[in-house]
Amino acid sequence: MATPLGDKIRKLRRDQKMSLEALANAAEMSKSYLWELENNDDANPTMEIVARIATVLNTTPEFLTHDKQADEPVDAFDKAFFRNYKNLKPETKHQLLEILKTLKKTQG
Repeated sequence: MATPLGDKIRKLRRDQKMSLEALANAAEMSKSYLWELENNDDANPTMEIVARIATVLNTTPEFLTHDKQADEPVDAFDKAFFRNYKNLKPETKHQLLEILKTLKKTQG
């Protein structure tokens, strides 16, 4: 029986068209352990593991671990994006801003 954590990991992984193996490799864990997280209600990962999975899936650890929807997936994606943005070098932030301006122009 899967847990809310396992269900959320599986849904986000599938929504992003990511295989179990690809997520396991990106989160630096074994495929079998990730399968256990998705499918075993006894799985009890550390917050470090949850944080690695959340980073790869562009969400927050809070979204993955709360039984209730602490954030909607889009809100969690935004929070994860801004957490990553805050750690960028100033010149990279500037480049990202220029890309955003270009994208906004192409969307009308």
